[in-house]
Amino acid sequence: MRALLLGLSLAWPAAAGAYPSDDLLREHLWNEVRGLPASERPKIGLALSGGSVRALAHIGVLRILDDAGFPVDVVSGVSMGAIVGSGYAAGLPPEKLAGFQTAIAAEARQLFSKRRLFQLMLADSLLPTSSIERIVIEQLGEKRFDELPKPFACAAMDIRTGEKIIFRDGPLAPAVRASASLPGLFKPFLYRHRYLSDGGVVDYIPVDLARLLGAQWVLASVAENDYSRAMPSNVLNTLAQVIDIRGALLAEQQRKDADFVIDVKFGDVDFMAFDRAEEMVETGVISAGKRLEAAQESLILRTLPVLWRRWTAQGAQK
Repeated sequence: MRALLLGLSLAWPAAAGAYPSDDLLREHLWNEVRGLPASERPKIGLALSGGSVRALAHIGVLRILDDAGFPVDVVSGVSMGAIVGSGYAAGLPPEKLAGFQTAIAAEARQLFSKRRLFQLMLADSLLPTSSIERIVIEQLGEKRFDELPKPFACAAMDIRTGEKIIFRDGPLAPAVRASASLPGLFKPFLYRHRYLSDGGVVDYIPVDLARLLGAQWVLASVAENDYSRAMPSNVLNTLAQVIDIRGALLAEQQRKDADFVIDVKFGDVDFMAFDRAEEMVETGVISAGKRLEAAQESLILRTLPVLWRRWTAQGAQK
């Protein structure tokens, strides 16, 4: 709040009188910010990280932001963040994103059953990703990117070249499917003459995608695991730990590129623990609730020049 007061001291009009208390000041300024027309304030982006089941925490983060009236103009996501982000960009309110949560958890319990995984290892074959595309279509319909109320982008990786492939036009469901195809577990998805795999491997926190969509202030929701756990005991957990470490290395710089970060803290959560899906959402609610005031203050500070111009213009008219 000190930074907010320092910024406000440069902009608060003398005609407005004495400063109110910190809480009243924040509430007043927040109402001013969210009441601004989108054309007058900074364009606000939301970047949702990968993280398998842990990234369902983004639903909880969205609940808190939505309840606070946090304006969001553009959305980006990778892997599970692409699934959640596509629903939010399509206009589903956070409470209805639970449909995604339920469908994904039910499908994952079937895909990752011990019997299925045992068959997977014996057959030396990867799992199909068609169910991801089916879930997106069931929840959102066969939408295209240009039909979404909020501009949206997601990313996948070309498994042959390592290139980051960015999706922001064309059919939505295949793009989300490509972004969420976890390497080593799901078959690479052949699409547009490329074999595509999980976008979180090359862009764990897609702040750059939000900027590509025009965002001038970006809030990143990050669902990282604690990979300093005990030595993994099987092939899949070893793969998951490698992906977690790779994600953490990518995230180190991407955090700096965001204007504000909400870290959702879990401890150690197995990437296949979809029986804990509701717990992940609630953890997101708790983490975002703790950081909400700081996020509001960050956006208020970024918007102060706009507010100052409005205040001075209003004062000149009196």
